[in-house]
Amino acid sequence: MRLLGRRFVIFAALLFVLIISVFYCVIGENSYIGVHDNMDLFIAQFAMLRNTGTFFSHGVNAPFLGGVSRDVLPGEASLYTVPYMIFSPFTAYIVGYVLKIVVAVVSSVLLFADCTIMNDYTGKDTLSERMRFCLKDEYSGELNLAVGAGFLYGVLNLFPAFGISFSSIPLIVYLLRRIYLTERSEGGMKRLKMAKYLVLIFCYPFVSYFSYFGFFICGYLLVGIIWMWIRDKKISLGLVLGLAALSLGFLAFEYRLFGMMLFSDVITIRDTMVQSYVSLPEVPALIKDVFVNGMMHAEDCHKYFVMPVCTLYFVFLNARYIFKKDFRGVFKDEYNLCALILAFNAGVYGLCFIKEVEEFLVTLVPPLKGFQFNRTVFFSPFVWCAMLFIISYRMYKAGILKGILSYAIIAVAVIIVLVRPTRYNDLYNTFYHVVKSEVFGNVTDDLNFGEFYSKELFDNIKSEIGYSEGEWSVAYGMHPAILEYNGISTLDGYLGFYPQSYKEKFRKVIAPALDLNESSKAYFDEWGARCYLYSGTDATIVMASKSMYGVTDNNIYIDAKELKDMGGKYVFSRIDISNASEMGLLLLNEFSGYDSPYKIYVYELE
Repeated sequence: MRLLGRRFVIFAALLFVLIISVFYCVIGENSYIGVHDNMDLFIAQFAMLRNTGTFFSHGVNAPFLGGVSRDVLPGEASLYTVPYMIFSPFTAYIVGYVLKIVVAVVSSVLLFADCTIMNDYTGKDTLSERMRFCLKDEYSGELNLAVGAGFLYGVLNLFPAFGISFSSIPLIVYLLRRIYLTERSEGGMKRLKMAKYLVLIFCYPFVSYFSYFGFFICGYLLVGIIWMWIRDKKISLGLVLGLAALSLGFLAFEYRLFGMMLFSDVITIRDTMVQSYVSLPEVPALIKDVFVNGMMHAEDCHKYFVMPVCTLYFVFLNARYIFKKDFRGVFKDEYNLCALILAFNAGVYGLCFIKEVEEFLVTLVPPLKGFQFNRTVFFSPFVWCAMLFIISYRMYKAGILKGILSYAIIAVAVIIVLVRPTRYNDLYNTFYHVVKSEVFGNVTDDLNFGEFYSKELFDNIKSEIGYSEGEWSVAYGMHPAILEYNGISTLDGYLGFYPQSYKEKFRKVIAPALDLNESSKAYFDEWGARCYLYSGTDATIVMASKSMYGVTDNNIYIDAKELKDMGGKYVFSRIDISNASEMGLLLLNEFSGYDSPYKIYVYELE
């Protein structure tokens, strides 16, 4: 009991992981998982890699978008990919969620303990020795707060496919901090210690992702090297070597991505995507919005509690410095540095919507045309958590309410994250739908994981129509990811990086629909990542729902000859197509059952 009392936050975090693991084991594929950019994209891609056994393959094509290179799919040298090699997609998804929390807690504890507890440490620089020191009873409060802040960061409902990449941000900060401090220390073991950290930095990309995080980490590090060079009047060789090790690590772990970026002359849809721009007077509103609300894929709910608390402390902290006439303290305080980073991230986001700024960046680095430089805001969720940790730690050290308030603010922040129904709050959404149906008997129109993919139904369809591997198909009224997940090769699909020539070829198939629907035409021509069949009248006919409530027109608008010339054989549709015979489509049969909410009409091109 004494151990439990002193380490209660650690046990609470472990208990949470245990409870959600049991919860998902019981609910299984009846869980309600975020669809957008998740089940309609990455989970299906991992399923394709598993179905085709091509996790480690080279020179092969993936069975979607007419056969794009396997290299456009997630790389094998990534921690998030590993569970999909071992488990079924749903189980792997849940394992990825648990790993995200574990990585966030471990990474945050390493960093926060290094910045607080380890200031008193004078022993050997080994992991075991440092851990034993952190676990001393006199530091139990600091350790609990570090675990709590790390747990808060871990349960943030951020973009699932890159959840581990988000959660590992404090790890790279810790490693770079250790190499900088080691360089400044005395002793004959300095080079050996630095080599150890350089190896770990080289391996860091295993838990990160270059396009979303690595590019910006290297940029931040370069700025940090210059800043410390000016401050210390001496360049940090350790950080320079760290930048080199990190860059080489990303090259090694994401060799497929860099191979396409640097050594392929294929023009992709990234080259022709139309960026939305704003005028200079509109930029402040964008900056304010992203500062307060975050952006898609990084909804951390900070505006409901964390931001007000951090803002109040920011005012108090700096008012006190000014009252004491300690103006140097304003610029030296770590909390203010975090606030500056938040402002910088939001500022970059806004400035990237100015046409001249993007054109300058593309001119500076041509291979990054179409790259989203505004992803600096992906680092802000961790900064908010770090600021809340600083507040809680300082209150704890000041003895305010014997530390109770320090734990309370972290607990409130965690509860808000868990109960807010955000896009990727799978735990809340699953619990909500289970209670809604099982307790109140209300049938939901949303699809759970098993219903969305309806594996048994599609296995039956493939058997009934005699589907052979590699026969090209398209989806109508549903995401092509459903077919891809079930081992059906598709000419359509969702990907932000595929040849422009294929987009132009597929456009001929859907030209009749685009000619009738201006919004769909602009959506496809100016972006094109969703290479789908479109309706000629309805804004969208693809819905992750049981009913097809948005469909008002059952006609299909395609150039069937172009589709057949591309090798298309089947059309899998959730819509009973009215003009099938006119379009040269022969209805083979309609399929339902197997606890699926779908009725699937399968047509063959005549």
